[in-house]
Amino acid sequence: MKTLLLVVAMLMALAITLSTTSSESDEPKRFLSKKYGGSVMTSCGKYPKICHIKGSECCNNKCVKLSRDGMNCGKCGKKCSYGKICCEGKCVNPRSNEKHCGKCGNNCNTATSCIYGMCSYA
Repeated sequence: MKTLLLVVAMLMALAITLSTTSSESDEPKRFLSKKYGGSVMTSCGKYPKICHIKGSECCNNKCVKLSRDGMNCGKCGKKCSYGKICCEGKCVNPRSNEKHCGKCGNNCNTATSCIYGMCSYA
């Protein structure tokens, strides 16, 4: 009896799996894939302008934001050193930078300073 229930459950699972995969069309669902030859884009190497749609640049076949990407900070291939983050296309130390204290865009006021990533520490 247990074996019969197990076989029925497995057949039902197989039927559900086959019905969901066979009903999907082979047509790409992204509008950009239709514009560039019908296949889904996985990199920007062939069409680098595709990144500009998202406000990015094409670096090493990937769309990246040069203003925030620590591996491509300000330009392709410029890596921020350990402990620094990319803010506005520049590598900064968030533990001591007055304009980017703790994170990008966190500006300490004139009466305080940035220490250990916090404005007016202690």
